[in-house]
Amino acid sequence: MNIFTPTAPAIDTVFFDLDGTLTDPKIGITASIQYALARFDIRVPTQDELLWCIGPPLHASFKALLGTTDADADRAVDYYRERFGDVGLFENTLYAGIEETLTAVAAPGRRLFVATSKPHVFADRIIDHFGLRPHFGRVFGSELDGTRVHKTDLLRYALDETATDPARAIMIGDRQHDIIGAANNGIATIGVLYGYGSRAELVDAGAGHLCKAPGEIPGLIK
Repeated sequence: MNIFTPTAPAIDTVFFDLDGTLTDPKIGITASIQYALARFDIRVPTQDELLWCIGPPLHASFKALLGTTDADADRAVDYYRERFGDVGLFENTLYAGIEETLTAVAAPGRRLFVATSKPHVFADRIIDHFGLRPHFGRVFGSELDGTRVHKTDLLRYALDETATDPARAIMIGDRQHDIIGAANNGIATIGVLYGYGSRAELVDAGAGHLCKAPGEIPGLIK
């Protein structure tokens, strides 16, 4: 008697970035950065001037914005969280088609996870706010003290925690940090062009594939 056994997909684990990939956090992040910078004696940039801050680790962005010490950057992060933790994390929208994309990616035998540099205490609340929890096995994020804020460290931890073979995993994100962090762990990549990283940034970082809209993602994962 022949018994049909479904073949496991070649890619059995998919890591999604959060900001700029699942959701558009422009207002919440930039307004919270403005709130923090207003505590210092500098010109506060416009929200559009702060778009480059969406994605990279926040401490490094504040250090660049302030042009000063780690201590001042630490203070700025604390000020940022005063607003972001209460208001900013919900000033956010799902990209059109994301829920349908997640459903399509979740083939039998495949697991989906979030992998974000954002502290997981915030990322978990955002995922729950948008009702995305059923799509993901776990949300991987940094700690408030900066542990695992870099994507290389975060993805290495996620691979260990999920017992994932990196050769059967893929990372989907919109910034060079997503692509480089994945490559450093032997993980394939998809760069999304609808987020906050440019085509040149993603190509230069070595993205394996590029897509212009969420609906293109399922067709790139085999």
